[in-house]
Amino acid sequence: MSKFYNPSIITSGRSAQVHPLAVVDPSAELADGVIVSPGVVIGPNIKIGSNTWIGPNVVLDGRLTIGANNKIFPGACLGLEPQDLKYRGASTEVFIGDNNTIRECVTINRATNEGEETRIGNSNLLMAYCHLGHNCHLGDGIVMSNGVQVAGHVVIEDRAVIGGCLGIHQFVQIGSLAMVGGMTRVDRDVPPYCLVEGHPGRLRGLNRVGLRRSGLYENQGAELRQLQEVWSLLFRSNHVIADSLELAQQMELMPAAKHLCVFLQSSIQKGRRGPMPSFAVED
Repeated sequence: MSKFYNPSIITSGRSAQVHPLAVVDPSAELADGVIVSPGVVIGPNIKIGSNTWIGPNVVLDGRLTIGANNKIFPGACLGLEPQDLKYRGASTEVFIGDNNTIRECVTINRATNEGEETRIGNSNLLMAYCHLGHNCHLGDGIVMSNGVQVAGHVVIEDRAVIGGCLGIHQFVQIGSLAMVGGMTRVDRDVPPYCLVEGHPGRLRGLNRVGLRRSGLYENQGAELRQLQEVWSLLFRSNHVIADSLELAQQMELMPAAKHLCVFLQSSIQKGRRGPMPSFAVED
């Protein structure tokens, strides 16, 4: 097997290595340590950071900036035109940060209108056959399982975990440290720190495993206890959520509970369907 197939061989401090069966536009910028495998097509206006491995048959197009130490597996197509009937050929952009793993046949589309962008942060894992539509913004440390289809204008905050084989509706926002179960229908905002599952999706409680790993169990768990108290007030009390938010915001909130309340307030103000209800709440 050719060394160009193996992502583990990347080392720093050397010039880019381009396989003779790759097609790379002369204007593309490849930093030291970049490895380009056979069958890759790299267009103009592409910038690739140091020590990034580009696997076989990857297509990179449009105005695309990729950071350092990424691994892009075979068949991925990044930076291509958005699947949006409103697109009129604007020279929009895709930014991908550092230390991401983008598995087989992932597609990431650029934004629709001039001056807009699709942006991916750092240290994310996008498993095989995921699709990120135009104008999506992803934070850091996100895990997205196989076959997740993300529509346009979706925002996913840091360290969210998205189960496999599901769709995320356009303009939805998923909060930090949320966990979405596989095959869930995600058609409303998912609050941070929450566990969501079902068809249609419903809140099932707090994502305790993710919270434990995040460090909220430290300081004798005071922040976690307050988060549970505020979550119960918001989703399990007899108050409507707007009144529950007012009551919660009268407390001296720690960062996690404060972020949950700010997220929900913003979600309500968007004027669409609002945040996802809990399993105890009917439409």
